[in-house]
Amino acid sequence: MYAIIATGGKQYKVSEGDVISVEKLEGEAGSAVTFDRVIAVSDETLKVGGDVAGVTVSGTVVEQGRGRKIIVYKYKSKTGYHKKNGHRQAYTKVKIDKINA
Repeated sequence: MYAIIATGGKQYKVSEGDVISVEKLEGEAGSAVTFDRVIAVSDETLKVGGDVAGVTVSGTVVEQGRGRKIIVYKYKSKTGYHKKNGHRQAYTKVKIDKINA
């Protein structure tokens, strides 16, 4: 059985026991998370649209973290302009416990 959920502007295909990294969610490690934006569910047949009304996916926060540093370098030739920035995207690791279909 799997489900397709939407969170943080992205879609994830998840099954029970999966550990996924999603955009930052509120909550400490060990707290419960519920995803109610379920797009599709498949056990024997694929259910989408109105058939997935009321379906939720529950999980547990494993850790909060930040990704590796990305260097953003801007440069314009012949003007002496250059700017260097760095960015580390925040993420949350979630273990999928149950698909409540």
